[in-house]
Amino acid sequence: MNGNSENIHKIRFGIAPINWNNDDLPELGSGYSLERILSEMNQAGYEGTELGNKFPNEVSALSELLNTFNLKLASSWHSTYFVLNEQENELKNVEEKVSFLKEANAEVINIAECSGSVHSDINKSLAAKPILSDPDWELLIGSLNIAGEICNDYGIRLAYHHHMGTCIQTNEEIKRLLKFTDPNYVNLCVDTGHLYYAGIDPVEFIENNLERIVHVHFKDVRKEEFNKYDSSSDSFLKTILSGIFTVPGDGCIDFSSIVKILQQNHYNGWIIVEAEQDPDKADPLHYAISSRNYLNSISIN
Repeated sequence: MNGNSENIHKIRFGIAPINWNNDDLPELGSGYSLERILSEMNQAGYEGTELGNKFPNEVSALSELLNTFNLKLASSWHSTYFVLNEQENELKNVEEKVSFLKEANAEVINIAECSGSVHSDINKSLAAKPILSDPDWELLIGSLNIAGEICNDYGIRLAYHHHMGTCIQTNEEIKRLLKFTDPNYVNLCVDTGHLYYAGIDPVEFIENNLERIVHVHFKDVRKEEFNKYDSSSDSFLKTILSGIFTVPGDGCIDFSSIVKILQQNHYNGWIIVEAEQDPDKADPLHYAISSRNYLNSISIN
């Protein structure tokens, strides 16, 4: 029991700035200052966060700001375009980002291949998501393995972020990515909301892929909004505006089972709360606190 408790304490809960200000829809939460965002993260009881569009791009300024609010930088999203662009330039961009993250004492980079992605275009339906050809797959897998080697050199773990509207969205696509990438270099940032949205059972998926999960995003889904969405006509951002996502404990995903699985298997990374909501309709501090209280109630202390 004592050994299990020691492992449980290694799980750290953070919250993403997207709860206050959305990078893909910057008008959502544009009036929130970074200082207010960080202050409310701290007030709600979180230990860390991820990079957002309001954050300083200079490490010393970033570190000073995070220290002021007793927060750590867990990770950062990074878009790659290996299928469309020159591999050398894309790898250079990865190295620049992981160098920054290393200096900022982060541990993970959340990479998503965004060639042809429709997730950030409000006028493109999810039905228009890119589909990779076999040569595209070969190129992407090889590039990610090299990127993972670069990340390892900096002591940063490459956690691939599957995402609606991108080329890695479905269960088959995620499985293929995991099957052919080298686990020494490429692992997974698992996002509960994007799993559910893609028709994948988050509990079952996490249980079956524990050995590849190095970073976790906790996002809940409002089932009534999910049931309304039409992939043939609705864009990802349109469903965001309709309120499809919310924080853990406010939707239909079984987080209690997920937390139990992670704790029993000694997961020792970050769990980052996300909820891409309109802050004018869903007060970020209220939802941040309610989510933290919910997570406390289902975690073993």
